[in-house]
Amino acid sequence: MMIKIRIPGSISVQSLQGYQKDIYMEMEKSYELFEYFSSEELRFELWLRENTIKAAHDLNDSGASFTSFQYSNFNPAYWVRGSRGYLLRPDVVPSEAIRDIFMNGKMYGFECSTAMVIVFYKAVLDSIRNSAFNYLFNNLLVWNWNYDPDLQIITKRGEAYIPGDVIYFANPDYKEPIWIGANAVVLGRDQYYAHGIGIKTAAGMVAALNSLRKEGATRSAYLLKQHSRLNARYLFQFSNLPRN
Repeated sequence: MMIKIRIPGSISVQSLQGYQKDIYMEMEKSYELFEYFSSEELRFELWLRENTIKAAHDLNDSGASFTSFQYSNFNPAYWVRGSRGYLLRPDVVPSEAIRDIFMNGKMYGFECSTAMVIVFYKAVLDSIRNSAFNYLFNNLLVWNWNYDPDLQIITKRGEAYIPGDVIYFANPDYKEPIWIGANAVVLGRDQYYAHGIGIKTAAGMVAALNSLRKEGATRSAYLLKQHSRLNARYLFQFSNLPRN
């Protein structure tokens, strides 16, 4: 059988629990080869992905509303609105501003691509040293994942996605532009989180988007064959991974 995860030394699957075990098993089943310089690097990726899934659940429960950028809002104690996103106030620490989104979600409203970036920021914050996060993101602009090079988001073609990745459900016959599609965090076990839709199965995501099509629509929403993920190898150098 082909080895899907290649590392020096070994890691015991029995030592993994919860999300991390699910993620590892999905990586093993994938036709993609995952290679690591050490078992610690693999453990960091599992932890980073687990924190991505937890951040998605937390954002879903935060009370943050779904709206277009035109009607969006962020807590003004931490953020200043610009022409293309929300910029961190100069007197605010980045880690505190990201945590505020999850603690005071009812003060926030944004669309789904912004939500995915926020989920990734929170996952990184929970996975690396606090000092490193504040250094890397000291001029934080929450907008979309094409903007911040330090967030290191990788987008690949294909359907080899695993829990902790972000995928996209396209909706070609949308009624309103805000429903042209939905970015969604892969939570595992056929569960996905999309801001504005919530947590649903893949079929549930498609059904939700199909209910938001224009009159006379003939094309169903569908899963786009691509996925986005954080660059775990880059972020590993700043790891705050707890020791076993």
